[in-house]
Amino acid sequence: MSGVWVFDKKGVARLITNPTRESFEQRDQPTQPGTATAPGARPRVLVYLPSNQVIRSYTELEQRLTELGWTRYPNSDTPNLIQFHRSDTSSHLISLPNNFANFKHFHLYDIVVKNRSFFQVRDPSAQYQQLP
Repeated sequence: MSGVWVFDKKGVARLITNPTRESFEQRDQPTQPGTATAPGARPRVLVYLPSNQVIRSYTELEQRLTELGWTRYPNSDTPNLIQFHRSDTSSHLISLPNNFANFKHFHLYDIVVKNRSFFQVRDPSAQYQQLP
């Protein structure tokens, strides 16, 4: 099975066996930092569920991760990455680009998978209330 798997709005995957270039071209550039887009994909935002807050900066993300027990990992070997780890004895590690505007969908989902009940990836045009 060669081709590209595409997910619709309901999360159902379908296989495109002969994708065209147009199906992967990015129509609009993201207007908000922290929106993860891939060519042909809809933008996404990371939401902190307890407060229903859209995470728009590293300051906000680091604050929330710190509350959940994550600490920033001192990483001088790769200055283009920011890393967070759960503890010294844990193998859990979150690696993110040092520029928040360069987040991709897999960075958002990495945070969600390692903090399932605290974060969610959403469509920015979805209707939900953001608490102050």
